[in-house]
This record gives sequence, structure tokens and C-alpha cells, in this order.
Amino acid sequence: MAAGGPLASRSKPGGPAAPHGLPGHLVDFVEALRRRGVTVGPSETVDAGQVMSVLDLLDRESLREGLACALLRRPTHRPTFDALFELWFPAAVGSRADGAIDTSLPRNAKGEIDYEALRELIVELLTDGSPEAIELTELLTAQMVEELGQYQSANGPSFSAYQALRDVAPETLLKKILDGLLGNQQDGEARTTESYESEVAKRTAAQRIADFRKMIEKETRRRSAENLGKERVASYGVPRLAEEVDFLRASDAELTALKRNVTPLARLLASRLAVRRSRNRAGSIDLRRTLRKSMSTGGVPIDLVQRKPRRARPELVVMCDVSGSVAGFSHFTLLLVHALREQFSRVRVFAFIDTTDEVTRFFDAGADLGSAMSRMIREADLVGYDGHSDYGNAFGVFAERFTQSITSRTSLLVLGDGRNNYRDPNLEALARLVSVAKHAHWLNPEPRGQWGTGDSAAKAYNEVISMHECRSAQQLASVVAGLLPV
Repeated sequence: MAAGGPLASRSKPGGPAAPHGLPGHLVDFVEALRRRGVTVGPSETVDAGQVMSVLDLLDRESLREGLACALLRRPTHRPTFDALFELWFPAAVGSRADGAIDTSLPRNAKGEIDYEALRELIVELLTDGSPEAIELTELLTAQMVEELGQYQSANGPSFSAYQALRDVAPETLLKKILDGLLGNQQDGEARTTESYESEVAKRTAAQRIADFRKMIEKETRRRSAENLGKERVASYGVPRLAEEVDFLRASDAELTALKRNVTPLARLLASRLAVRRSRNRAGSIDLRRTLRKSMSTGGVPIDLVQRKPRRARPELVVMCDVSGSVAGFSHFTLLLVHALREQFSRVRVFAFIDTTDEVTRFFDAGADLGSAMSRMIREADLVGYDGHSDYGNAFGVFAERFTQSITSRTSLLVLGDGRNNYRDPNLEALARLVSVAKHAHWLNPEPRGQWGTGDSAAKAYNEVISMHECRSAQQLASVVAGLLPV
């Protein structure tokens, strides 16, 4: 075990320990999880304390898994938990140099770091992949951060993962690692392999390079937390929860994680709808029949007469902008709507870029949603002239061709950022649709402060239809749960 132990909670080597001992340190860790959006209640915190009382605290991996089992409710929260665990329960304090193992970086005759030899050492360790090689790789990355990633800032020594990796460029080592995995280096000449074996080796090599980068980043966060404080590093260096990711800034990996959250999110919203419907079984008060019945009690309405509730489920019409700027938001919301389709008597979906077309046929029950969205973009009539968003023309085409789809039982849901490229917003067409529908709402993935800026017509549309900010899955869930009719 490296110096400092897994429970080292000092701001710098030799500094004071965290107040209130281990219980206080655990509570501090739980509060950090809550600040990042992970729901942890008092009972989970007590369970975590009991876990710590029976585990060997010097075994970091057992401690990590034990706390994860006690504190986490969703598997999607694990990356955030792991990143915070590394800050609150670091592997060491200060340098991780091990006197029993020589982890110094290779140097040339002039005493300068020999980057070519360092790259060869990294290739050798990543090709090996054994537990011993992984342990040596971790020590090597610590030394790289110490010697290559350190720089002087206004607050003293600081560390940069980019600087530690800049001259090493691990992404250029893919071919050498691949050759090592396929055994080409031992044979002295390239040998042909089956395509399956080659593909597995490519993925393995790419994954080991990605893991090496993560080791550097993890070590950088640990060393930075000693100087800047773990709370500050956690504020920018810990991955956000999938449900908190901004739709308009999400990476491909984050959007993939969001799509995995669709089913549990839809299940939660469906249960909320069921509860709301059960509460509305009695129906509203029938004033005329109540007053008539009160004649037997001298005009005092003692017994209330309620109308029979209407059991019919509402209809839903969705209009969504599928242009590149909001594609991630629209696709995720369409996935959610598709998962909730059983909560409505009928769901019709219309997509638009600069013109509108119905795309309900692509989202039949049982359809693969990824393929459905690809077919929608290829086959639907969504572009009329230049392929840039034109909300005004899209609303006009909808009012002309599909106006019969909006009735007094329809809930209308519009998805988009309202950026109209300075074109006519056609408020009249939207107003006619809103006046007919029973409910009408607009979900906008942009921050409210950006509505009406530049080519955005969001403020003008907000005067016609109720517009709601929906920048993340978490925000979308809360808005949709409150808006869906019963």
C-alpha cells in the first residue's frame, strides 16, 4: 500500500486529518455525492458506516465495492462515484514512489528524459496486461504526472494531464501494441490472422490506451486535489450524471448513456401517471345535481354529487425539430415518447427541418428505434429548399396538411430551440393549432437566458404557447411528469 493509506484525507502531505474522524469523512463523501446529483439518504449512509466497520480499510477495492453497494441505487451513477472515491479515498498522498520498485523515467546520457525509451516501456506494459504490469503502469503514470505533468501556477505547483501526455502521444502506439498482442514481434515478421482475432486485438489495444489515459487523468486529479482541495477538483473533474448532461453539449458517449436511461425513466413517468389517474377517479363536482340534492337539507349542500370521470386516455401529437443543432434532444425525447405510447390512446409524430412530414410510421410498436430514426432522416420529406431550420414554414405546412390531427382531445408537444434563421416565425399558424388543442407545450433545450438572442424566436413563440426549459434528462423528466395529461 502506498504511503498515506486509502483513507488519507489531508489537503497536503503532513497536513491535518479531516475533522470528526472516519464518520465525518464518510459524511463528507456522501455530501459530495449529493452535490453531484447522486441521491443518498440517511439509511444508505448508516449502511455505509456499517460496511466500513467490517471491511479491511487497507483494501481499497473491497472498500470501494462495499461503499458502492451501500450508497448507489443506479448503475449509471457508478462513474461519478468512482471519480469521487478516488478524491476522498486516494491511493496515496504526495508522490507514489516505491523504494522497492524502480519507476523512474528512462533518461539518456545527458540526463534528459528519453521519450522513445519511455514509449517502448509503455508499449511493453500495455501489451502485457497482467496484474503485475497494470500495477507497474499505475506507478509509471504517477511518475509521469510528477515529472512531466507538473508546472508552476499562481497557487504553486499544479498538474496537467495534457502536459504529461503531450510528448508521449499514446494514441500513436496503437500499431505497436497491436503487433505485440498478435505475436508479430515474437515471430519477427507479420503473420496473417483471422479477421475476428484481428478485430478483438484492435479493440483490446484501443481499450488499453484509453485505460492508460484514464490512469494519467486520475493521478492528475489526485495530485491537484492535494493543492487545490478535493471539493474544487470535484466541481470540474468529476463526470456528470447521464441525466444531468446538457443535450446540446453531450458527447456521443453521453448520448448513448442517456438512451440507456430511457426505459427506467419512462417506467417512472408511467407510474406517476397511474397514481395521478387513480386520484382523479372520483371526477369533478357536479354543481347542478349537488344543489338539487341540497333541497332535502334546506339548501345546505351536505352531500356532494360528482360527475362520472372520463376514462378515455388523451391523444398526443408531437412536432419535433430534427435539424443538427437539436438532434440529440429530439431523438432522446422521441425515445421517451415512444416508451410512453401506452399511456395515450393515440400518438402521432411529426418531424421537420424546413418543412413538415408525419413520421409516425417509423415508430411502430416493436420497431428498432435507432433504425427508425435513421429511416426517418432518409425517407421522410423534411427538407423543402435549403435544409436550414424554418419553424414558420414548418408550422404553415402542418396547418395546411395535417391540421385535422389536432382536436379538442389532443395534447400538442413541440420540441425545438426556436432558432428560425431570421425567417418569418408564422405565429398565426402556431396560434391556430394551440387554440384547438386541449393542451399545448413547447420544450426548449436552450437555457432560458438565450431565448430571443440571435436568430432565436423563442420569446415570440413563448407569447403563443407555454415554453419550458429542458436542457437535461433530469429536467425533461420533471417537466414531462408535470405536463402529461391524465
